[in-house]
Amino acid sequence: MICASLPRLACVDGHGINCPDMEHAVAAAIDRAKTREPFTVFTLNLDHLVKLRRNPRFRAAYANAGIVTADGAPVAWLARTQNAAIARTTGADLVIPLAQAAAQARLPIFLFGTSADVMARAGRDLADRTNGHLDIAGTLAPSANFDPTGAEADAAIETIRRTGAKLVFVALGAPKQEIFAERARAAGLACGLVCIGAALDFIAGAQIRAPQTMRNNGLEWVWRLATNPRRLFLRYAKCGGLLLDLLFLAPLRERATRLPGA
Repeated sequence: MICASLPRLACVDGHGINCPDMEHAVAAAIDRAKTREPFTVFTLNLDHLVKLRRNPRFRAAYANAGIVTADGAPVAWLARTQNAAIARTTGADLVIPLAQAAAQARLPIFLFGTSADVMARAGRDLADRTNGHLDIAGTLAPSANFDPTGAEADAAIETIRRTGAKLVFVALGAPKQEIFAERARAAGLACGLVCIGAALDFIAGAQIRAPQTMRNNGLEWVWRLATNPRRLFLRYAKCGGLLLDLLFLAPLRERATRLPGA
């Protein structure tokens, strides 16, 4: 089985990456979903690393993650300095190949998050891409004030459980989606919970993703910032600060700890 033991392949700011690329992530998720094993799939990026430094629930979710890929050009580059096999694998890119693999394996899926309209359109698109063979067991759009650790989350977990879905695409944005996924895993929800951010919005056309050339060259963040500067400026400023810390300050701190008497 590909990625069966999921050993840590690289570590960025203390957080491990254990799946090198898209092919391995899809294969590992399908294999685990067939066993009805509760597990989560996260895609590590700079925004996650910023939030992980200050959010203990987010850190706990990552500590229990079953499959972690490198999402975002900087994280993938940092990971490749430790393991050349690692390639960028985003939540947005995972959805279609994973849905196609689920259809082939006859594994029902569930869509959770974003809005009912977006999920309906994304569901139709995914069904078309799988020639109608994809079994979408259900969809659920949480309230605007959704608490991933509250009663609404628990009710959502039971709703998903009753459908018999084997894979759940969770589209809430970080850290809500990862904290919810971990709560569902800990509750024994017998499926894989794949955190995908804005992927369903991209598929449905509710948001326009960066052109492929920009994605291939690590410039997707430029597109997103240009299209939504008010919401994303502070986020990317924090990400830039963290990247500088990882590139320059963290090595200095590590050397200091190695000095005699440190």
